[in-house]
Amino acid sequence: MKSITYLLTVIGIGVGLTAFDFSTPLEIGDVAPMADRMMENVDGTSSSLESLKEENGLLVIFSCNTCPYVIAWEEEYPKLAELADDKNIGMVLVNSNKAKREGDDSMERMKAHYEEAGYTCPYVVDVNAELANAFGAQTTPHVYLFDSDMSLVFEGSINDKFENREKEATQEWLREAMNKLAAGAADEIDPADTRQIGCSIKR
Repeated sequence: MKSITYLLTVIGIGVGLTAFDFSTPLEIGDVAPMADRMMENVDGTSSSLESLKEENGLLVIFSCNTCPYVIAWEEEYPKLAELADDKNIGMVLVNSNKAKREGDDSMERMKAHYEEAGYTCPYVVDVNAELANAFGAQTTPHVYLFDSDMSLVFEGSINDKFENREKEATQEWLREAMNKLAAGAADEIDPADTRQIGCSIKR
């Protein structure tokens, strides 16, 4: 009887862990998962990653409203959106903070923050963190740059702002990756995989 009880307990724990598990993080060359999944934007429309992709690809940034790292980096968002537009790359901000959906990361708060921060690209809600789980995304912000075939060419941080003591960027990893992608030199992106820094996504 004890062995049966133990077995059932182990199975129960395994099921519980599986319910909160998320996919292995994407690697360079992987194709974006759930690219056709529709997500609501702050303007009331709904879009998928595939529909937001432009001629040269798509920039996806997992973000939120209150993370100190997002706040410190988000002044770059409009500049990145301008560069993306110039390079024919789509761009979208994704809020996957499911555990804060009734508070700081509600749709109403997202709409307000969108205006306050001066965002110029779509800001969509990943209601149950399903997209973040499929990506294996871990932080806010967490950056993913895909080519026109939705294959991953760069992943990690925007720049090295928090990799040095001065707290000022000296290496613009994402900008360089976007420029090389648009120039048809995605295979020359180096580094293509950097350490992401930020608050954990609140699943």
